[in-house]
Amino acid sequence: MKVTVFCGASFGHNPVYQQAATELGQFFAQQDIELVFGGGHVGLMGTIADAVLEAGGRVHGVIPEYLQSRELAHEGLTTLEVVADMHARKARMAELADAFVALPGGIGTLEELFEVWTWGQLGHHAKPVVLYNVNGFYDRLLTFVHSLAEEGFIKPAHSDMLQVVDNLQALLTAVQHYQAPANKW
Repeated sequence: MKVTVFCGASFGHNPVYQQAATELGQFFAQQDIELVFGGGHVGLMGTIADAVLEAGGRVHGVIPEYLQSRELAHEGLTTLEVVADMHARKARMAELADAFVALPGGIGTLEELFEVWTWGQLGHHAKPVVLYNVNGFYDRLLTFVHSLAEEGFIKPAHSDMLQVVDNLQALLTAVQHYQAPANKW
């Protein structure tokens, strides 16, 4: 199984986020789950990649040329694909993935998360999309997502597509037992 993880190119202020990325990486390696990620060596991205590799796992990075040229690429990966731009990066990461997980992160993490969630809603894929809600990081976002359903902008089945977990075993269960709802259209 290959899981694409979206996460910060920063560490955040709370060390619990870096610890969670390390633990998730180790867990993936122990479960023989291959990591697909944005290919960088910085922040939580570098942390999870290093943890998978140090535990004997496989890591596939996908990075745009302009980020590689800024020396942000992680050079010790199992594979590193260099693509033209961010659009190609996201498409390739989605193609490689059997599931998607979002750790804490910033604008890029949210953008990637919302895009794969939208693709699932539209039937472009039937893969699980999971928020790893470390330390309640996504609680405020989830309040907003629920309000979208309450206001009639998302069907409850589509808001429920976004699975929320706060521990590794629940994450594995969410990925392994996901059932996609009917397509929106």
